[in-house]
Amino acid sequence: MTDSTAAGSPPPPQLLPNLPDDVALQCIARVPISHHPSLSLVSRSWRSTVNSPLLHATRSLLRCTQHFLYLNIRINSSFNWYVLDQNPTNPRKPRTLLPLPPLPSQPIGSSFAVLGSKIYVIGGAISENPSNSIWVFDCRYNRWEMGPKMRVCREFAASGAINGKIYVMGGCLVDNWARSMNWAEVFDPVAGSWAAVPSQIEVRDKWMHASAVIDDKMYAMADRGGVVYDAVVGEWGDVSTGMDMGWRGRATVVDGVLYCYDYLGRIRGYDAKEDEWKELMGVGKGLPKFLCGATMANVGGKLFVVWEGKGSGKEMEIMCAEIEVWKEKGGVLSGSIVWSDVILVVPNRASIVHCAAVVS
Repeated sequence: MTDSTAAGSPPPPQLLPNLPDDVALQCIARVPISHHPSLSLVSRSWRSTVNSPLLHATRSLLRCTQHFLYLNIRINSSFNWYVLDQNPTNPRKPRTLLPLPPLPSQPIGSSFAVLGSKIYVIGGAISENPSNSIWVFDCRYNRWEMGPKMRVCREFAASGAINGKIYVMGGCLVDNWARSMNWAEVFDPVAGSWAAVPSQIEVRDKWMHASAVIDDKMYAMADRGGVVYDAVVGEWGDVSTGMDMGWRGRATVVDGVLYCYDYLGRIRGYDAKEDEWKELMGVGKGLPKFLCGATMANVGGKLFVVWEGKGSGKEMEIMCAEIEVWKEKGGVLSGSIVWSDVILVVPNRASIVHCAAVVS
């Protein structure tokens, strides 16, 4: 009688024959995450490994994590999420936009933030009523879950992640004590709860149309000017007139420079230290004029721009470009287009809601 039989149950099978499981785990961790659904079909032990926190911790230790672009596109009345899978070894289809599980709820006017490998969908209106609900998409396991509710309901708020916490401001009327005290909130994922961020009444505005984080400071633009919150020292202030005058549309930050497009459809960058907007040189001939419907994200230090292309008949193209950006010695902002391509075809009247970069 063998030891395993005497013990009553056989030992679990090895992940890879003739290899210790800790070594096999390091081999599996090096496989690109886009192949994980296929790996989970190999066996029960592989499925358990692919879905385990240990695998993702091993990927981080081995520096095998990848940068992904996630897109939220409104098609008719539904909000659809996609992830851009890049496979340069396949020349016929180097980039594929893969659909994700649908969001269980469909709020309008949500704000968004990314912490680690999770995307937070914050508030928004359901049946025209603002909500304090939080939906969280875990990019490691490809699933949605409910997060802790905010202290007040919001729609069209500003949000951003600073030092492992999520800050949210605006998107609510300050017509009672609770909303006034909680006009700004902070979420601590370790504690799993929201707390009020004290703010002066003069900085409060309901609607926020853009926000960004630069050097641990959160900038939020309202219909009339904007505010900046220094999360390190806990101080509020007004955004500069220069920043206010040049910030148009959805933006992102790469190497401390805030990028968006101006009223002429050109990409411009704002340096908060110099308080100056500058046109991004070197990309004008390869990109259209972004008059509307464009959004941006910092994906692994590269500037990704996603926009609504031309339509034909009942369909419209979703375009994407990857741009390498840098600052010259004289302060000139320069860029080089790495690639530009159609990544999705959608029905006419669809619109890009948001894009976000996630490391997983």
